[in-house]
Amino acid sequence: MQILLYDTTLRDGTQREGLSLSCEDKLKVARALDNLGIHYIEGGWPGSNPKDAEFFQAVQSISLSHARIAAFGSTRHVRHTCASDPNIQALVAAQTPVVTLVGKTWTLHVEQVLETTPDENLAMISESIAYFKQLDKEVIYDAEHFFDGYAAHPTYALATLQAAHAAGADCLTLCDTNGGALPDQVRAAVQAVRDALPAATLGIHTHNDGGLALANALVAVQAGCTQVQGTINGYGERCGNMDLIPLIANLQLKLGYACVASEQLRTLSDVSHYVAAVANLNPDHHAPYVGRSAFAHKGGIHVAAMAKVAESYQHIEPELVGNRMRVVVSELAGRGNVRMRAEELGIAVNGNEQQLVQQIKALENQGFQFEAAEGSFEMLVRRSHPAYQPPFELLDFTVIIEKRGGNTIYSQATTRVRVGTEVMHTAADGNGPVNALDSAIRKALLPYYPQLAEVKLADFKVRIIDEHRGTGAVPRVLIESMRGDERWSTIGASTNIIEASWLALWDSLELPLARDLAQDQSPQAYETKESFTQ
Repeated sequence: MQILLYDTTLRDGTQREGLSLSCEDKLKVARALDNLGIHYIEGGWPGSNPKDAEFFQAVQSISLSHARIAAFGSTRHVRHTCASDPNIQALVAAQTPVVTLVGKTWTLHVEQVLETTPDENLAMISESIAYFKQLDKEVIYDAEHFFDGYAAHPTYALATLQAAHAAGADCLTLCDTNGGALPDQVRAAVQAVRDALPAATLGIHTHNDGGLALANALVAVQAGCTQVQGTINGYGERCGNMDLIPLIANLQLKLGYACVASEQLRTLSDVSHYVAAVANLNPDHHAPYVGRSAFAHKGGIHVAAMAKVAESYQHIEPELVGNRMRVVVSELAGRGNVRMRAEELGIAVNGNEQQLVQQIKALENQGFQFEAAEGSFEMLVRRSHPAYQPPFELLDFTVIIEKRGGNTIYSQATTRVRVGTEVMHTAADGNGPVNALDSAIRKALLPYYPQLAEVKLADFKVRIIDEHRGTGAVPRVLIESMRGDERWSTIGASTNIIEASWLALWDSLELPLARDLAQDQSPQAYETKESFTQ
């Protein structure tokens, strides 16, 4: 059975606190949704703000392959006709093929919010839908607060749907607007509507205030709803809307419904991350199906089993949704974690798994964390190889920080670096002690390895490990470096924050040289098959 997907990221999703999209942002997201195979894209409420009106005008000039654009608004105002109602006329001006009208179901809202009568509310619903049907629009009716209204006055709640259906609504969407319904309540109410209006097309719109938006949408589909409304990544007001990403995967991969084509399903992870980037929000690494950690395995027992049978600890093949399996290395790791992670990097461990596991456990006990710094893990593996020759060695350093009157602080670092048989003693000033130390090390290395000029600092983070010790806590430094599209993270931990930075800098500069060296050597010497991208 085909399930129609209705995306409201551009309207309901933007009601999330801290989320704002420009008109150009909304057009970018609309293109991504269309490529995913979404059937309806709700662009906004044209009567509410100039930006939404701008979007509806601009979207007419872009070509969409799958999606139909919907404009959202409410039924006519109590004291207006459809022809005189500004909201209704703004929907007309949007010139969309689909109009979504929201109307009241719950008598509490009818009598205390709209301050009208139940009969007048029925007339508002009927007249508004009929008006747009006369304009040859596809009309989707959103029954706001349906499940609350049905619980309070089931006869009247059904009467609002009957009025919408009789007026010609193409789909009746049952909305859990407050997000408080339970799956059993949703299932029973949808079945009651199905019995009362067997010819009607039903939709479902759920919110996540009870953490049940996805569960409620799934049971609604199983009870007879064939259209589902939601947002990408669950963006929305309060606790968010129902997340279309896991909905699509669950319906298609677990329940056998048709949502999008298989090749579109494989873009699910990319779409999730792209929309997050456009919205200027960090992606949820632990999101089901598409998060970076969704198929990350850390426990040694798990990884050992997966080395034999991949599905032993994975509920689907990650590639089906555009994700991939990852092995995480930490103090909880076993030999399988080390071996499989090294194989992903194209590095042979040569039977050193147990030695590396013990080394990792000891270092993590000191404050290192290798799951956050897989570049440093890569260096551990490379250095464990008998044939590995380090391109340089950092021997020692001195850092001086001096405040010379006023508010100016000066930082200077000196370091001794060995390359082959040569030992260089260099000094450099910097914008802070870590920058000075980095500059001094590079001054020594660049004459031998000019390619290090391409290595840039992308991020620098510090956190303390044992915060109960206050200023005596052990700091952990995480450095993210980049060279073109290549990124890697390295770590250092020490009671001295400068030494922690020195250790992280060492790995960050040695790693690209080690990779370059491996590419130049024979296949027998731990050939790197692919660059690790953090």
